[in-house]
Amino acid sequence: MLWFSEPCSASFLLVENLEGSWLNFYLPIVLPDTNVTCIIHDDCILPCSFGPTGSVVIHWYKQQIPVHSYYYNKDQFGLQNKHFSGRTCLFNSQIPQGNASLLLRRVKVQDKGRYKCYTSTRKGNQEIFINLEVKALIQTVTMEMTNDTVTCSSHSIYPIPQVTWATDPISVQGSLQNSTIKTTDHKGLFTVESTLRILGNLSNRTYFCSFKSADKTQVWTASWKNQGDITQEEGQALSIPCIVPNTLQNFSLTWTFSLSNEATVILRYDSRSKQTFNVWEGNAELDQDLLLLGDGSLLLHRPEQEEHSGTYTCTLSGLQSRHIVRTKVNITVASISKY
Repeated sequence: MLWFSEPCSASFLLVENLEGSWLNFYLPIVLPDTNVTCIIHDDCILPCSFGPTGSVVIHWYKQQIPVHSYYYNKDQFGLQNKHFSGRTCLFNSQIPQGNASLLLRRVKVQDKGRYKCYTSTRKGNQEIFINLEVKALIQTVTMEMTNDTVTCSSHSIYPIPQVTWATDPISVQGSLQNSTIKTTDHKGLFTVESTLRILGNLSNRTYFCSFKSADKTQVWTASWKNQGDITQEEGQALSIPCIVPNTLQNFSLTWTFSLSNEATVILRYDSRSKQTFNVWEGNAELDQDLLLLGDGSLLLHRPEQEEHSGTYTCTLSGLQSRHIVRTKVNITVASISKY
């Protein structure tokens, strides 16, 4: 003969034994699952609470894998799976107040899954389930451009992000052909590289690539523009354009110069501190008034053929964005006037 007591919160079962007396068996209280998302490499708390009544037994499992146990008023690691060794602890001083939450250190991709927090006291048992999702944030997006391709890449991401491409001016539908390669490292993190083929004479456009995280909480955008070549005579002032996108409120600006493949930093500017680091001081500068209007163009005062002919790159970095403008400059020998 069986029946459940009312209300269900008490959760015990009465069973009649062969002698006609009654035995109490407490049934576990099962609550709805809780969803938790943790950042890979960070520490994370899986919440669990219970009604404190004297001594308690606590068991944490991932599916059937032992994660952490506590009984006889101390942690018990005899059955702990080696995957969790040295990475778990409870808030022992708060257990008497009903806190059975688990601290999971240095979260890994392999930690994702469904966890069970089992607690047992003299008043009954309780099971709480935690669905743990993990993610590795998009830290940066790298962009490179050749004569016929543009490539965007990002490393150590989880899960796989979505990659999209666009151009300014807008390209004809179907003219953007891209291929994306996804690889994983030994930690289970993804490297995503997307390459866009440049079809026709479109190299002077601005190319945009965006990486959107799987949960859509992050969007990283990069752009690249090859400006037309600039030719100027020696000794005549020259402005190399670089306009800050309207979306960048706080940004850093870096100008580099290269004659071959190796680039040298010649100037840096930070919009928050208003500080400028200028290697070419006296030969190059930014117009502070124009900077307030979003114009980061580089002013060359007295360019010389040997020293200042080459490729100039303006890199604008802001919150989850990076924009590159590249310009080839050719300084010619000043013409001799004939009288």
